[in-house]
Amino acid sequence: MDIYTTVEEKYLQAIEELRWGELPQALHYFNEIIVSAPDYARAYFQLGNIYQNHFKDYKTAGYYYKRCIELDPDFPEVYKPYLELVIILKMRKLVKQIAEKALLVPGVCESHIYECLGLHAEQQLNFEEAANHFKKAELFNALHEEQRTLQEHQTRVKGKINSTKVMIYDLQG
Repeated sequence: MDIYTTVEEKYLQAIEELRWGELPQALHYFNEIIVSAPDYARAYFQLGNIYQNHFKDYKTAGYYYKRCIELDPDFPEVYKPYLELVIILKMRKLVKQIAEKALLVPGVCESHIYECLGLHAEQQLNFEEAANHFKKAELFNALHEEQRTLQEHQTRVKGKINSTKVMIYDLQG
């Protein structure tokens, strides 16, 4: 017999199991939550994280993230990992859709979204766009620890922009 009677209690126990590294037990609790309360978005979010970070099963993780957003589009924590996932999967059209949606949700860290967009643009060899996104990320950033990373991104992209410029040699004789 299960001693956790409410969905919230099961959710908290599942989170506690994750913290202690008890992945199978956490999965069990999250799946029980989905069966008993199929509209509990946070369980889908956690399952997405587990499948993305522990199992590297990106399609399953994408399903859970998408389901979380369908159930609760104002849940801010889901957007960054889902955006990172669709960038990994090279789903270019979905990247912009998710980013635009994320930037409208209160509580979403705009800096992280713009950083993801910058990394995506850099991956596409669109260095000017990447530089713009990294600048926006820096403007929205409030954490001193992340400032260095954003500056490193900008320096790296500037180097790539300079390396793609055409060199003109003037021979003097």
